[in-house]
Amino acid sequence: MEERGPLIMITGGNRSGKSSLAEEMAARARGEVIYLATATVSDAEMAARVARHRRRRPASWRTVEAPLEVTAVVKREGQEATTLLVDSLGMWLTNLLGNYDGEEAGSQEQQEKIIEGIMVKVRELAAAAREARARVIVVTDEVGLGLVPPYPLGRLFRDLLGLANQELARQADAVYLVVAGLPVVLKDKGKPTFFPYGG
Repeated sequence: MEERGPLIMITGGNRSGKSSLAEEMAARARGEVIYLATATVSDAEMAARVARHRRRRPASWRTVEAPLEVTAVVKREGQEATTLLVDSLGMWLTNLLGNYDGEEAGSQEQQEKIIEGIMVKVRELAAAAREARARVIVVTDEVGLGLVPPYPLGRLFRDLLGLANQELARQADAVYLVVAGLPVVLKDKGKPTFFPYGG
């Protein structure tokens, strides 16, 4: 059996420094780095965010835009590249939820069906990441500490991302929580991960 790379999950709130940590971790790795971008540019603000992220990345990295087909890219590229950086899980789920409107997410039964359908895809992603030879770094948002969204689709997203984070954390070899730019180790199974402050 071929040795697989570690699955690393990095979570945190908005502007916590989680993407910067993921990029620093990938930059320190040797070999080819592929950046899996899940964001879609829908307005000027998002365009500015994407441009800022692009400026931070080394020119040698290859960017693959994967707003929906993240798992397929991990399966395809994960056997050749050294590191795959997926940024972010939350944006990917947002894109998947784009197939539904607010009315479809109205009843509890409908919400549970939507969540289960998307969680199947999350489990497929986790399995693909664990089977990859590459180191797979997944950036995700911690949304459980904020305000409760005032509309059904927002609450559905919050619940879905919370469940997806739990699933990925269970499967991951290492999990970092980034707060005010500082990473805290939540889990580390001893794989060759990374800690930037002497750990």
